[in-house]
Amino acid sequence: MPLTTRTLPSLRWSPSTPIPLRNPLSSSHPASHWRMGRKHSKPRPISCTVRFRPCIDIHKGKVKQIVGSTLRDSTDGGASALVTNFESDKSPAEFANLYKKDGLKGGHVIMLGADAASQSAAFEALRAYPGGMQVGGGINADNAMNYLEEGASHVIVTSYIFSNGKMDLERLKHLVKMIGKNRLVLDLSCRKKDGKYAIVTDRWQKFSDVILDKETLEFLAKYSDEFLIHGVDVEGKRFQLLMLVGSQQWQT
Repeated sequence: MPLTTRTLPSLRWSPSTPIPLRNPLSSSHPASHWRMGRKHSKPRPISCTVRFRPCIDIHKGKVKQIVGSTLRDSTDGGASALVTNFESDKSPAEFANLYKKDGLKGGHVIMLGADAASQSAAFEALRAYPGGMQVGGGINADNAMNYLEEGASHVIVTSYIFSNGKMDLERLKHLVKMIGKNRLVLDLSCRKKDGKYAIVTDRWQKFSDVILDKETLEFLAKYSDEFLIHGVDVEGKRFQLLMLVGSQQWQT
């Protein structure tokens, strides 16, 4: 059988300078421009922006990487059910100092529990990198300003704006009025239910009746500076969630 060949699209990079890394808190959008096309076809510009957001997850005062779907309340503090992939011997403040040294802004400190050790560790990380990191985990109207005053650039909120599985819009509006939209990140982490992604609260244990879709994202964008979205049940479903979120184009 004879073999056939064809010419693949060409790939050309136009700028003469290296790809710039964008400051996540900057309003500018430096980008590199790529052009792809077949021979004789009109080149199409594609803007590419790279942002890296570091994360410090804190559980009982320690930096850990856990399987999110195993985090739950129990009489032993969740120790029997929690699946931990990694636990660091470095403190949250050490990681924050590392990110500060490397100029990585816009990352987040997440307290995976309301224990005093995790709260203390979160404060240490925020003080180590003032204005450089967001904080989440048990944030509400009573303590949000305290975390901002201790150095957080934003507070990350989920459970506070939900009640009995329903969104409490009055709480959300009150929080925005108190701290400002530009300092609020809404955590819309979700799990799949009946073929759709539902926002989950209370350490990802409780399903809300709010479905993560285009209408929800567009509505909540009016009240927050950013979204933080985890696909709690990751295996086999992460790509579908990324397609949903990545397909949206935001105008803020």
